[in-house]
Amino acid sequence: MNTPISDEMIAGLTTGQMIDLSGTVYTARDAAHKRMVEMLERGEESPFPFVGQVVFYAGPCPSPPGRVIGSIGPTTSGRMDACAPTLIRRGLKVMIGKGSRNEEVVAAIRDCGGVYFAAIGGAAALMSRCVKEAEVVAFDDLGTEAVRRLTVERLPLIVAIDSQGNCLY
Repeated sequence: MNTPISDEMIAGLTTGQMIDLSGTVYTARDAAHKRMVEMLERGEESPFPFVGQVVFYAGPCPSPPGRVIGSIGPTTSGRMDACAPTLIRRGLKVMIGKGSRNEEVVAAIRDCGGVYFAAIGGAAALMSRCVKEAEVVAFDDLGTEAVRRLTVERLPLIVAIDSQGNCLY
């Protein structure tokens, strides 16, 4: 599957399905989510367009010499649950993380036609090999939690919550 992700692509996914994702992915964790919600509440633009884009709940390690990025793996998605419904209602439909989501997030995914992918926890060093480019696009002061635009190739994922609200957890 390649980004950007269309509604038709999302609708064709089913819980438990495995995919390889290629294209643009944005990283954002707790602090970045809080800032994005605050920006939207003030009527400001988000640091990247949500429609068709993918957010990976990850904070990569610094890049070792000769590498695009350090280890990068999913963080616990429940940490973003307070902010996720707001972002989903504003157009964000595709998220990557690990672990279960609360009922409000599942309802927002179902109501807005989104999808939640689970990434493999504990394989951050291997997952970093899927990242071909990385660039900070917002909140550089947050260090590893800054929003980054990644170009990924064949990032292995599992559909954990599909657009109908069916959930692996």
